[in-house]
Amino acid sequence: MTDMWTDGNALAGPMQEVLSIDVTAAVGRCVACGRTGPIAETRVYDHAPGLVARCPVCDQVLLRMVRCPRRAWLDLRGLTYLQVAFP
Repeated sequence: MTDMWTDGNALAGPMQEVLSIDVTAAVGRCVACGRTGPIAETRVYDHAPGLVARCPVCDQVLLRMVRCPRRAWLDLRGLTYLQVAFP
């Protein structure tokens, strides 16, 4: 694996189009190591057809997102939970 990643802020636009929320401020818990923190702190790999967010501590895949013009696929099985605050 290469170190060509950006932080979780790269998820802001694509995830807001799908979920209508700012996911970077959301808090998630890693299934593998139990780390809890903002999605903005994840490592996002976007050099593929989709986006992959990994835990900054253990490198576990937390989130996958692939989209086409009419659909989006979102896989959150690397997260125990995703906590979203309402304004």
